[in-house]
Amino acid sequence: MKIEKLAISEVLLITPPRFQDNRGFFSETYNAQRLKEVGIDLPFVQDNQSLSVQKGVVRGLHCQLGPYEQGKLVRCTQGSIWDVAIDARTGSPTYGKWVAAELSADNWSQLWIPPGFLHGFCTLTENVMVQYKCTNLYNKVSERAVLWNCKEIGIKWPIAVNDAILSEKDMQNPSFSAAKNWFSYS
Repeated sequence: MKIEKLAISEVLLITPPRFQDNRGFFSETYNAQRLKEVGIDLPFVQDNQSLSVQKGVVRGLHCQLGPYEQGKLVRCTQGSIWDVAIDARTGSPTYGKWVAAELSADNWSQLWIPPGFLHGFCTLTENVMVQYKCTNLYNKVSERAVLWNCKEIGIKWPIAVNDAILSEKDMQNPSFSAAKNWFSYS
């Protein structure tokens, strides 16, 4: 596995190798021992999958509060997305900063988003399938979100505001200032 640290060093871009022949390919997409070697030593307890049929679908920016905070290992198995992680750990030197990576069925990359980060993505193509492993179970009471285009964060999305397709729920999310003290940096 190729593992790269992004501008926020706790967020990792992980690209598993694909072994191709005339039948197709094989890829080991998850290896607990290899990820433990780079500091991802949390158990994955839930797998999620989403399908977005339109280009420009924005999902996020989501997280869960403790004790249900989640780390996520995100991959795109059909189409492509622009995946974003925002540091929401109060006291962190990168608090309020964001990093992003394009994940696609073609580049086969995955993004590790640690607990204490907000997560969201935008579909770059139609019929996008996203799968992600979570380090904690979903808990509705602990669910929190921030507005996807919050000016406090300043994410440079690859889509015009008027072209974004959001759920009613995500359109009502508060600004990043609501996230103060959701997580602490240790």
